[in-house]
Amino acid sequence: MATTTETTARAYNDLVEINKTGAKGYQEAAEGVTNPQLKSELSRLSQQRAKFASELSQHASQFGISTEDNGTVEGALTDAAAAVHRGWINLKSAITGQSDSAILGECETGDSVALQAYETALQASNLPAQAKTVLEQQHSQVLEAKNWITQQKGSIK
Repeated sequence: MATTTETTARAYNDLVEINKTGAKGYQEAAEGVTNPQLKSELSRLSQQRAKFASELSQHASQFGISTEDNGTVEGALTDAAAAVHRGWINLKSAITGQSDSAILGECETGDSVALQAYETALQASNLPAQAKTVLEQQHSQVLEAKNWITQQKGSIK
């Protein structure tokens, strides 16, 4: 088994938190949109992100990494940024009168942040091969979701 570095542990912790936040954000977005198809897909993406967080937590524990309340400065900063983003979704929805396009724009921003975090994690030194495979698969699915959201946002007038 590869040696788990502090960088790898931080990557897992950050991605677990980002996915938990993504699950909450997508659920809020699903509740805010008016289009039934968007509502359904955003709910599915919320469930997907919750599943990602769970998978990452389980995988991290195989390497002796605890993803619960790690208390690192980086984790606290990720939490703060995530809370601000969730708040922005709520604020933006209130200001725009629940505009589906505006809500999708915030989801797109959230996925951009998530993709950046995955890319940073994938550059971690001594990342175990199993971890890299899981992160690459999740990154691909987040990218697919972001592209879908961008397409949907562009089709809403």
